[in-house]
Amino acid sequence: VQLQASGGGLVQLGGSLRLSCVVSGFTLDYYAIGWFRQAPGKEREGVSCINNRDGSTYYADSVKGRFTISRDNAKNTVYLQMNSLKPEDTAVYYCVTDPDLNPDCVLLLRLWVIHNRPSWGQGTLVTVSS
Repeated sequence: VQLQASGGGLVQLGGSLRLSCVVSGFTLDYYAIGWFRQAPGKEREGVSCINNRDGSTYYADSVKGRFTISRDNAKNTVYLQMNSLKPEDTAVYYCVTDPDLNPDCVLLLRLWVIHNRPSWGQGTLVTVSS
């Protein structure tokens, strides 16, 4: 099982980026996929998540209305479209899932944000300059 996040970069205030999370080793449409981020010296923050069962989505208040999560099961990829970026969005972004437990979004993000599970891979760095 692998999750590979990509698409980060340097962008100016108000700019946009689209992050991708390519999964392998399991069928994407069976599992919820979440994104969390961690800025230097700060705690992890659950950013967004998409459930597999009903396609429902979750967004942190800090990104609501600016970020959109979507999935392309045929490409085994989950996207996080980030618009109107702010300097406080600067962080390393990670995508996560749990193929064994198969939790919904609430539990999925809790496992990584509160219980600090090890991340899948190196994440992708987003830097927003002012």
